[in-house]
Amino acid sequence: MLGQAGMAAAAVRYLRSAGAPTVAPTVAGPVEALPRPDLRAVGEDERAPVAPAEFRRVLGNFATGVTVVTAPAAEGETSPAGFACQSFAALSLDPPLVVFMVGRTSRTWPLIARAGVFCVNVLGDGQGELCRGFARSGADKFAGVAYDAAPVSGSPRLTGAAAWIDCTIHAVHTGGDHLIVVGRVEALGAGDDEGTPLLFHRGRFTRPVGERDVPGP
Repeated sequence: MLGQAGMAAAAVRYLRSAGAPTVAPTVAGPVEALPRPDLRAVGEDERAPVAPAEFRRVLGNFATGVTVVTAPAAEGETSPAGFACQSFAALSLDPPLVVFMVGRTSRTWPLIARAGVFCVNVLGDGQGELCRGFARSGADKFAGVAYDAAPVSGSPRLTGAAAWIDCTIHAVHTGGDHLIVVGRVEALGAGDDEGTPLLFHRGRFTRPVGERDVPGP
């Protein structure tokens, strides 16, 4: 974070860019209020010259695992929360931290944030339909889904998941149109070593070599 000196320097840079004086006038007299500057986030001339569709196409060449992030029902809610998430990774061994990314417009994220905890369910290659269910918006995502409670957070631990990571929310950072959520691992576990993961590549679920790909959510 910026200290006082850094904040002062940033303020001076902004005033200069807005054409405002950055030193006090030497002649006494009435001080007129400056016009209020237009507020903006990112100017059109500052945007990277990359079309969203092209960005998605190229980055789709990076195969990812598939998870479902769940949380217990927050106060005032009657059902747990969950969403399908590809943007998940281990972050730190000491302390044990993981990270996932979620869109800032997500309707599920505020429910997870209110709960303050979550469980990452790593899906196996036979759980494509389960993933599609959690990728939908506006439906009861847990209807007909078997799960029990993760041992620390009480978040839904989906039956048949290849692995699960039970976490408390450690930190949240902004990252463009997404949020970067850091979780501290409180408990975790995995199934047998013979299972294969569900992968996502070029817009499709990908199974091990020799099996056909299946459409993604």
